[in-house]
Amino acid sequence: MEFDTTHVWITTRKLRPGTREEFSRSWRPSEFPEGMLRAYECYSADGTEVVGISIWDSPASRERYRLSPVESERRRAMAPYVLEESSGFYSGRELKIPDR
Repeated sequence: MEFDTTHVWITTRKLRPGTREEFSRSWRPSEFPEGMLRAYECYSADGTEVVGISIWDSPASRERYRLSPVESERRRAMAPYVLEESSGFYSGRELKIPDR
């Protein structure tokens, strides 16, 4: 069985309490990168944890962006609000849910 490969960058950040709004404003890049197909910002109920999920057309596109000045500036702007960070880059596939 053949399937389309999806490239996903997932980053989880623990935020300083009470800084969700400031963090949300700071993380947005000045321009969205070539090769990024979708992006999601997911928060915990208490607003102290955020998961960023981005879908890419290739590992090379994500790597170009990761090393870019735009991403460096974005990370600098987020730093005052972040207590911890972890991330991973994955290849996978979308699971089709049968009609109900």
